[in-house]
Parts: sequence; C-alpha cells; structure tokens
Amino acid sequence: MGEIIEIKHAKEGRYLMIDGEPCKVVSIQTSAPGKHGHLKVRLVGVGVFDNKKREMLAPGHAAVEVPLIEKKVAQVISFMGDHVQIMDMETFETSDIPVPEDMKGTFVEGDQVNYWEIAGRRMIVSRK
Repeated sequence: MGEIIEIKHAKEGRYLMIDGEPCKVVSIQTSAPGKHGHLKVRLVGVGVFDNKKREMLAPGHAAVEVPLIEKKVAQVISFMGDHVQIMDMETFETSDIPVPEDMKGTFVEGDQVNYWEIAGRRMIVSRK
C-alpha cells in the first residue's frame, strides 16, 4: 500500500489509485467552494495496465492513495506467445509478464528489461 494524500494535492503526471486501479493523472479540474460547500476536484486518469480512462469526482479533502511503484531490472529468460519469462536481477525470482504491444518482437533471450511492480502486478517499461 502506498501513501495517502488529500485529492486537492494531486498533480498531473503523478500516479493515483482510481477505482482500485493504478492510473497516471492526465487532467485535474477544481471548482471553487461555494458559500457553504467544499472545493470539488475532478481527476481524469489513464490506467497503467489497461490504458482505460477513469474519472474521479470528490471533495478536496477526500483521501486518495498514491501507489507504491517499485522500479526493477530483470533478464529475459524465455518467450511464451505474448508473454516473456523474466528473472529479477536482485532476487533471482522468475515471473511471466505480458509483452507491451509496442515492444513485441524486440526482445531476445538474455536481454535486460526495466519493469515496474505496482499493487502486486508487473509490467515491462523499457528495454535496458
């Protein structure tokens, strides 16, 4: 679990949990508080794993989670269709990870990749 912040402190380009999914914030709109109301914040984020757009509307004092992103390095061990098996360079743990569409066909066994672990899920970010 990551850090908890008030939604009014969110910034574009940061990562937040929206509907239980880690998302990169792409748009923030605020409405001024009324005479008896609170500041309202409308966030739009894009899912890190599924690229789906998600919206969140909440009072400025509402709590929102910032996911913990662990950045790691691994070596490609083998290919299995749309997945690669990688081995973490520090822990030597192996796991199967889907290959991003824009990176298909670019890996060979033995390549090193940068990957992120967010909320118990992993994704390849780049080739090292």
